[in-house]
Amino acid sequence: MKPAPIDYDTVREMLRTATPDRVLRFIGKSHPADIALLFKGLDSSEVRQLFDVLFSSRRAAKTLKELPFELLPDILALIDDEKVGRLIVRADPDEAVTFIDSLPDERRERVMALLDPERRAAVREIINYPEGTVGRLMTTDFMALPPDATAQGAIDKIRERGELESFFYLYVVDNDGKLVGVVPIRNLVIAPPARKLRDMMIADPIKADVFMDQEDAARIVAKYELLALPIVDEGGRLEGIITVDDVIDIIKEESTEDMYKMVGLAEEDRVFTPVSRSVKMRLPWTILNLLTATLAASIVGLFEGTLHEIIALVTFMPVIAGVGGNGATQTATVIIRAIALGELEFSSAWKAVINQVSVNICIAIAAGAMIALAAILWKGNPYLGLVLAGAMLLNLGLMAGFAGAVIPLLLKGMKLDPALGSGIIVTGLTDAFGFLSFLGLATIFRSYLI
Repeated sequence: MKPAPIDYDTVREMLRTATPDRVLRFIGKSHPADIALLFKGLDSSEVRQLFDVLFSSRRAAKTLKELPFELLPDILALIDDEKVGRLIVRADPDEAVTFIDSLPDERRERVMALLDPERRAAVREIINYPEGTVGRLMTTDFMALPPDATAQGAIDKIRERGELESFFYLYVVDNDGKLVGVVPIRNLVIAPPARKLRDMMIADPIKADVFMDQEDAARIVAKYELLALPIVDEGGRLEGIITVDDVIDIIKEESTEDMYKMVGLAEEDRVFTPVSRSVKMRLPWTILNLLTATLAASIVGLFEGTLHEIIALVTFMPVIAGVGGNGATQTATVIIRAIALGELEFSSAWKAVINQVSVNICIAIAAGAMIALAAILWKGNPYLGLVLAGAMLLNLGLMAGFAGAVIPLLLKGMKLDPALGSGIIVTGLTDAFGFLSFLGLATIFRSYLI
């Protein structure tokens, strides 16, 4: 059963009038993701009060991790260094890195100085991995034992260790810390007590290097239906793990990134991002869009004489450009997805291009026939219908299919993100080519259209 939503007004009133214990009792059974929503509408003093309530019950780390990326820095800015340091000490290693990354550089060093040497070293080790790699994302909260440990001995060690964040597998390592196998917990529980781990482990398990791109690691987890993926260094030593919930975060982050980049948005540009930052991030792409639109407008200007003589052409110009742009965006989306999922390599690129152009040509024939029929019935001129059908075939069929497939591949070949502005680029190209093909054909057959 879905839990009842937290009443925001009630919580705000309780923060002003009730004791911390009453506030905690009111929100105590709510999920951290639901509690995190409360921070969005609170003023500075109320944020501090709610943080203190959660901190006293050791729920602050789990809750703050659920905050939107753009809000977390603002919330942490209201909390003093000592409490942020204690928050990081209590947090899981991957959560601690999230909080550290949300602090300004000068404050980050002050907070790091407050940590005990062991925790400081653990956090620095993870932070030193490049952004976007699994090393930066992994947690070091896992259980590892030698191959000669028994099933009962492993169970006893698990009980001694206590609660782990995510506990799906027991990892088997040799004397050098190298990963040699994994034991699913369900297998451990049903095994005879004296059975050795080496006799029940999955040898040479699927694993990822600490420098592997997080998107590639997510694909491995999805492909092999893993609950957790061990992360090893260059020497094969077990350094950490990523779990299913990490993969969900990766997929959400990567899909948001690709969606944003296709329309020229930075990933940091969110609904609560300050106006000045949003403007700064969006303006360059708006200028690019303006340039592509100007190109299309300049092409229209070349045919002013034709438009002056045949006013009916103006009615159908948005149809040719709009349908072509939509077809190009659809094609680009299919190609970008194939690249992202590893379904498309450069060796098969031309086959993919030909396939997408063929799809668009078939769609263009159908769409061209419909718009031609509409033009004949509306304007009573079959030649106008033929011009429209021909322009649709050229723009939607050829240009949209070719540009939508080739532009992402070219960006990938240039070591750029294939989603980077693809939507703006291919739409600009199809607008310009759509006007060129439509008005060009109309000029050629002008004597039949007047």
